[in-house]
Amino acid sequence: MSNEQPATKTSVQGGTTIHWDDSKMVSSYANVCNVAVTRDELMLLFGTSQAWMNPTEEVRVVLSNRILLTPHAAKRLAGMLLQSLGEYEKAYGSLD
Repeated sequence: MSNEQPATKTSVQGGTTIHWDDSKMVSSYANVCNVAVTRDELMLLFGTSQAWMNPTEEVRVVLSNRILLTPHAAKRLAGMLLQSLGEYEKAYGSLD
């Protein structure tokens, strides 16, 4: 049995050290995302669609993950996504 600590990544944000523990993280692929909003939270629904294989009038999306965020966390996420997409476009070209 190992006494090793889980792999972590460390970053400093605003003077606070953040240790990112990815020992229980799972990865999922999504090519579809939907958002539902209430007064207290935003719900992100992620899933996959294989409509490209069999174009029809109805599309079945298999949902795999639901992420609930407070409005403040969602706004921070939106800012980080915009910044990251800007960096992506600088490196790889504009997205249409």
